[in-house]
Amino acid sequence: MQKTALIPYAHLPRAHHDRHVLTSTVDVLGTAHWLLGECAPQTRGDFLPFDALVVSVDPSGSVELTELSAVRARWPHLDRLPDGGFVVAASRTRRHEDANQVQVFDALGRETSSFSVGDAIEHLLVDESGHIWVGHFDENPAGIRRWSATGRLAWTSDGARIPGLFDCYALNVSGTAAWACPYTDFPLVEILPNRPERPVKVWANRIRGANAVAVHGGQVAFYGGYGGERDRLARGELTEASVEPVDVGLLTLPDGSVPGRRRVVGRGSRIYVQAEPFTAWGVLDVNS
Repeated sequence: MQKTALIPYAHLPRAHHDRHVLTSTVDVLGTAHWLLGECAPQTRGDFLPFDALVVSVDPSGSVELTELSAVRARWPHLDRLPDGGFVVAASRTRRHEDANQVQVFDALGRETSSFSVGDAIEHLLVDESGHIWVGHFDENPAGIRRWSATGRLAWTSDGARIPGLFDCYALNVSGTAAWACPYTDFPLVEILPNRPERPVKVWANRIRGANAVAVHGGQVAFYGGYGGERDRLARGELTEASVEPVDVGLLTLPDGSVPGRRRVVGRGSRIYVQAEPFTAWGVLDVNS
């Protein structure tokens, strides 16, 4: 089976390897961010707010540090806002904590607001306009929604006629648009909220179980799958109504090995992959 190796993309500077990586992402402009804490996340018991450090590495390799005060998320999601601030969100909520689920920090690391987007966050990605896209896993049937940075619901998949939308397996946000591949039917879905007359377009798709997707023109790539296909890279072409498979192979780390535990982020034509110990990002670009 053909193997495709990720291209090395961004590394956490070694000076920060003594801290715990709580989460990491790559933003819409291609800058990688790591949220670091002094201690590993507590899996049980009371959870107190903590100070955290965001280390940002832009595509040129420049490093920026931002201290965040009183982070409340036990299992956080992170992304950057266009004004230089950050969004940190707890993937799970407790009833009495809902209003504090999403924290918005300014560029100096000070919390400016908080709100709730609902339990069971699978993906949280900020677009170029500063809107926050959230896809949920199956313990919350809310589907896919787009929020303002002040907590106003700006778009929802309710009534969008996305077939089998039960769990947002894959979400890709680029510019102000999104692509998704949700369970149970795994259609490829394009969402253009600024096109109110037809914000959603759907392509039937036979590739099942991917947790990342990238699209460029008429080309699409799906990464991941069930069981022995967790490292699968499946490529396809878009017709008017469906995704037609072209080839299937494996996506590996730059050294040719397969990742174990990993994070993935989809941004336009790119799929970013970060394997344990979560200090380095690799990239696959469909437009290369």
